[in-house]
Amino acid sequence: MITTDTIFTPFRFPISGIELSNRIVMAPMTTYSGNPDGTVSDEELAYYKRRSKGLGMVVTACAYVIPHGKGFFGQIGAHSDAMIPSLTLMAKTIKADGAKAILQIYHGGRMSPAAEVPGGVVLSASNIPSIREGAALPVAMTEEQILETIEAFGEATRRAIAAGFDGVEIHGANTYLLQQFFSPHANRRSDRWGGDVAKRMAFPLAVTNSVVDAVAKYAKRPFVVGYRLSPEEVENPGITIEDTLMLVDALALQKLDYLHISTMDLWGPSMRNAADTKPRTLIINERVGDRIPVIGVGSIKTAENAQSVMEAGIPLVALGRELLMEPDWETKVNGGTESLRVTLSLKSQHNLVIPDPMWNAMVNYKGWFPIVE
Repeated sequence: MITTDTIFTPFRFPISGIELSNRIVMAPMTTYSGNPDGTVSDEELAYYKRRSKGLGMVVTACAYVIPHGKGFFGQIGAHSDAMIPSLTLMAKTIKADGAKAILQIYHGGRMSPAAEVPGGVVLSASNIPSIREGAALPVAMTEEQILETIEAFGEATRRAIAAGFDGVEIHGANTYLLQQFFSPHANRRSDRWGGDVAKRMAFPLAVTNSVVDAVAKYAKRPFVVGYRLSPEEVENPGITIEDTLMLVDALALQKLDYLHISTMDLWGPSMRNAADTKPRTLIINERVGDRIPVIGVGSIKTAENAQSVMEAGIPLVALGRELLMEPDWETKVNGGTESLRVTLSLKSQHNLVIPDPMWNAMVNYKGWFPIVE
């Protein structure tokens, strides 16, 4: 029988020196429940409070860093100093029972709905739409817009510091703007921001530098910086694991505390070649794990699942859907007295403290959760 001793041991990040009480991280999940002005709603605060107890670290839903980066209805913002009081409430709520609070910062790029961005102008690396149905035709960002966005990531970091967060996570995954610049599908530029792999990683690295510089300038206490990435794309041309290994080599040279590898199933095969069955997270960890800690995520449900990930050499484990169905995951596992909820009852919204917009997405997105009446 696999023990769970390791997942409840402390972990210290190598750059910031911040220590987590255990190895369990709450993965960032979109709530669709922020206020129209980008501030955090009372419902979101209750949602985070219900889930933060006992976890080592909580990564928030993504916050847009600039108005043309808003990617969802009901998304929170870190685009203005007017957001700092709201972000402060969020940080305090998450940290109240000891979890470290990490604000995920991002730009939606071509995945932003036209209705959510100024003038309905959707921006991306190039004027290539996403392959998703009904995708908007984006406008290629100008040099000025690129530089403005890079600076905006640094400014959002400053606001996270002022709000009392313990760190930020740069969202370079899940098809959003940083991934778009790295992608040969979305990025067809011929200037310094596009071309071969080295040029396509110029924007993500510039954003990373902006964030790290803001920490050096404004943080008067230890502050975590992480980076989330998706290892592959299904598009052709698209990001390959070979591309990603070049990117993680470059990121490992930055002053980052961790890499968070976004996958739906950590143990699943390649998105591009089902015959290639080695988990992408393990490949990345083998490449850079001795230089930068890796967070694994994706269909990790039980304590045994989490322990197996750690025994494979990955030091931190993120739970997403599992903490939506079972907000008492850590308490139950650590106590060893109760069984975990592994299905989503349609009668459980109140008990689980999930805001209406998020709940509607959860129950209406086919196959996302095992739903019972």
